[in-house]
Amino acid sequence: MGFGQIGFTEILILLVVVLLLFGAKRIPEIAGSFGKGITEFKRNLNDAQKAISEPPPNNTRSVNASAPAADPTVREEDRPEPKRLLN
Repeated sequence: MGFGQIGFTEILILLVVVLLLFGAKRIPEIAGSFGKGITEFKRNLNDAQKAISEPPPNNTRSVNASAPAADPTVREEDRPEPKRLLN
């Protein structure tokens, strides 16, 4: 008998062993975590496939455009003093 064929008896024994190891209360938690992990894996896989298949966005902004612009209405005196980490 090879390892390629798993029958009903083997699955039943495996489920009994899992039940004995983790207990009846922990099995739904483990199954839920496993399901969430699979869902997250599929989502990340789809995002990676989209990133590969779609062309990159056309960014025409300059490097400094990502920095927030200074508000010209706020005067230097009105700005709070930065907190000092060392005395």
